[in-house]
Amino acid sequence: MSTAEHENGAVRETPDRYGAFPRLTPEQLEDLTAHGERRRTAEGEVLYREGEPFREFLAILSGTVEILHDQGGPDEQTVAVHGPGRFLGELGLLEGQAAFNTAVVREAGEILAVPVERQRALVGSDPILGDLILRAYLGRRYLLIGLGAGFRILGSCYSRDTMRLREFAARNRLPHRWVDLERDKEAEALLRRFAIRPEETPVVLWQGERLLRNPSNAELARLIGLPAPSPENGRCDVMVVGAGPAGLAAAVYGASDGLSTVTVDAVATGGQAATSSRIENYLGFPSGISGGELIERAVLQAHKFGARLMVPAEVSALTPQDDEYVVTFADGSRARAGAVVLASGVRYRKLEVPGIDRLEGISVYYAATVHEAGLCRADPVAVVGGGNSAGQAALFLAHHASGVHLLVRGGDLNADMSRYLVDQVERHPRIEVLLHTEVRAVAGEQQLESLTVEDNASNERRELQAAALFVFIGARPRTEWLKGVLALDGRGFVLTGADARAVADENRWAALGREPMLLETTLPGVFAAGDVRSGSVKRVASATGEGAMAIRLVHEHRERRGNLVTADSEGRRPVAGESVSSR
Repeated sequence: MSTAEHENGAVRETPDRYGAFPRLTPEQLEDLTAHGERRRTAEGEVLYREGEPFREFLAILSGTVEILHDQGGPDEQTVAVHGPGRFLGELGLLEGQAAFNTAVVREAGEILAVPVERQRALVGSDPILGDLILRAYLGRRYLLIGLGAGFRILGSCYSRDTMRLREFAARNRLPHRWVDLERDKEAEALLRRFAIRPEETPVVLWQGERLLRNPSNAELARLIGLPAPSPENGRCDVMVVGAGPAGLAAAVYGASDGLSTVTVDAVATGGQAATSSRIENYLGFPSGISGGELIERAVLQAHKFGARLMVPAEVSALTPQDDEYVVTFADGSRARAGAVVLASGVRYRKLEVPGIDRLEGISVYYAATVHEAGLCRADPVAVVGGGNSAGQAALFLAHHASGVHLLVRGGDLNADMSRYLVDQVERHPRIEVLLHTEVRAVAGEQQLESLTVEDNASNERRELQAAALFVFIGARPRTEWLKGVLALDGRGFVLTGADARAVADENRWAALGREPMLLETTLPGVFAAGDVRSGSVKRVASATGEGAMAIRLVHEHRERRGNLVTADSEGRRPVAGESVSSR
């Protein structure tokens, strides 16, 4: 669907209906001029092209520019038209990704070009300009996602690899469109055009000609420019494992304190917080903020201070070596770190219902983002869970579905959900709250059609019509790779502080002359923050605070000469709170 309008043969500027296309003030343009150069444009000139990295931030001084998706291809469409005072680009410009569309000059004029690196610095240093650009870029990214722009994933709804690629794209907020081999009429034509055998799917198509057959997440990341360099032979002061709120806070505070900081994540930046449609109790945002926007702001902050973010990069082992740690990745590469912050978060628990596995990723989901909501198509859906995640999901989905059944196992919605969410859920006309309710069966051949639910107080069963099921029933930690390396509690969460002290190896800590600090694990210099930590408060704000606190404790650890502080020349060991160098 084109957003451009034609008047007397000329392309008219797209209205700014959603805050995605603001206009810079003359003063802002004047300030930007000091950092770039003015350049004349010619009609038909391509300023940047889909699939190529952004080189410059471009502001229009005169003339008009049309933004096209799939320029010259069968799916070409106009995304927007910009006139004087508007600026070009979207979120990929700030995050080092390739462009997801093409900019073509329609009316010759003049532009202001600022090198991308200089523009990123300006966004971080000028809060007013930075906020304007970031909000516009976020809006444009979501518009692209809604248009189905970007690359195409061609694969069967029954394929695990198709599900994997779709999840990776959705979690990284990448514009894409899924072409289902089983139901999409376009699929057969694409298979013939590219001579793809069905058994070779899923495939990723971009720019009408680039094709990847069943790519790994890392290969897809490289295709669109996600920062996923190999950490082989690298060394950093702090390695942060996990890029949710806790991990990103550690990245920001570590890098801003001058520590060389690398943050890695197996899937995407943002963790579970990025899947939240709206966070309304986060300090400083009285009208709320989407999880996606909060995470994108944190990512930009981390880049601003020089932190390295690597996605996807899955950690498989942690090994003490000398006074540092060797971090091993799933691809066999390794990196050394003086200290490690574990912020790998949790993954949602799956619903134990017969036959539900075959519907996962098709119409059973463990997140409720713009991507999943777009698949509802005004049908009724069900949400399972009684916590804040379930409440936020129900409210968000109520804007897309014809109705939402909120299924709660307990008898009181207030037991695990914040009061402000309870009030909104109970008042919403499209949300039906069913207490004492559990899912017993699912029905549907190719996708979910209905649920059988049971009242656990009366044992009565009923059938509910639902085209999708969203599950939020708690979580388990991502710590399988840490078993036998450091101490975990009975549920697999990482022990820290006093809990770690109770089970720590006394000989290891005697060499340091101290005990584990507040967020420190049973390994000196290895800290845990956020949801992965035993006893943590499962809230975004507390995870952010713990990530920042972990860096302060890293500094205290470093003051004691790393992980293995030995006796001084007189045979004395430092006592807790005192470093060898202070003697």
